[in-house]
Amino acid sequence: MGNQDSKIHIIGAGISGLVAAIVLEQNGFFPVLIEATNRIGGRVKTDIVNGYQLDHGFQVLLTAYPAAQKYLDYKSLELQEFLPGASIFKNGKQEVIGDPLRDASLLFPTLLANVGTVTDKLNILKLNTKLKKKSIGDIFSDEAQTTSSYLTDLGFSSKIIQDFFKPFFSGIFLENKLETSSRMFEFVYKMFGEGNAALPKGGIEEIPKQLLKQLKSTVIKYNTAVSSISDNKILLADGQELESDYIIIATEASDLIQNLKNQAIDWQSCDTLYFETENRTIKKPLIGLIPNQKALINNIFYHTSLKTTLNAGKELLSVTVVDNQGLNGIKLISQVQKELQEFCGITSTTFIKHYSIPKSLPKLSELQYEISPSETRLSETIYLAGDIQLNGSLNAAMIAGEKAALGVLENLQGIFK
Repeated sequence: MGNQDSKIHIIGAGISGLVAAIVLEQNGFFPVLIEATNRIGGRVKTDIVNGYQLDHGFQVLLTAYPAAQKYLDYKSLELQEFLPGASIFKNGKQEVIGDPLRDASLLFPTLLANVGTVTDKLNILKLNTKLKKKSIGDIFSDEAQTTSSYLTDLGFSSKIIQDFFKPFFSGIFLENKLETSSRMFEFVYKMFGEGNAALPKGGIEEIPKQLLKQLKSTVIKYNTAVSSISDNKILLADGQELESDYIIIATEASDLIQNLKNQAIDWQSCDTLYFETENRTIKKPLIGLIPNQKALINNIFYHTSLKTTLNAGKELLSVTVVDNQGLNGIKLISQVQKELQEFCGITSTTFIKHYSIPKSLPKLSELQYEISPSETRLSETIYLAGDIQLNGSLNAAMIAGEKAALGVLENLQGIFK
């Protein structure tokens, strides 16, 4: 059977599915991507509303991600980099803290900030040094504990955990108790230390768009929902059946395969609200944190503090709410506006759009960094991809897509060892 003769279908044109298609194409295959919606990207999308770029949720690319460096061309993404730090709103004041070793402008604000103790600041330097030396492999093979107990064990005061670590990492892990595995904390912290958080000038969707441009011979079927999958058959929602030699599922498989029905993944959810404002209370490209436990708002960011392809002329502010405490619609919007005024002194806000994202990040217990191609194999003909195989990150989505494609190739050619 020649390469061209093998029918390989990939379900889901998110980051993982796109990378799987790239790897298959590089090896001479012509995969078919099946996507339920009208465009690629999965959870990584950007809408244009009122002349502003609105990402589906506040997302960033960590430039140190090894898989992202492999599959993306950073230069043509025109990455706009955040400063390595945060602006903390507390007691009516803004305190800036950051990594002065990487950006000298953060030295004095960090030293003078009333966030944590002198010991905390030394502990941060120690943690930076420790994780610079620690390999990603070691991070993911180490004993896991909650991030909360990890930070306490390292000797951080409850003050800095409350004022910085909790709001900052809650915004990344999308849960506000820091129950996420210390493996994920160490990995993300290491990535922040070795590169930058950045956004493409055109918004986060530029990432899947760039992956799509790398595809030359893949057929993409949009607006095509799959209802079930068995060994060589894909049943579409419209009743049509597709024959397939190999199937890569780059989305949640439990909905599609009968014997996986009881293995559904739990997800972290969040809300992201966008507002237009007259001016910026945070002048530099820093994320704003609200460490008040009663506050709905977890973090804020002025997207217009970075260069954007489109800009309607004023300032664009995104607000992330990790736990909406049962509020939605107008109640959520007005409570957020009230808190922006109370905690950040942000008064004139014009609401643009609210994204309620029920499946933001998978809740996974056993986090891994890597997976071997054969481990992606569910059956002789079905392979699993998606970040849900490893850990909730763009990097993991890429690795899982690549490994599932290599799993298919290993099976087909018997020469990939």
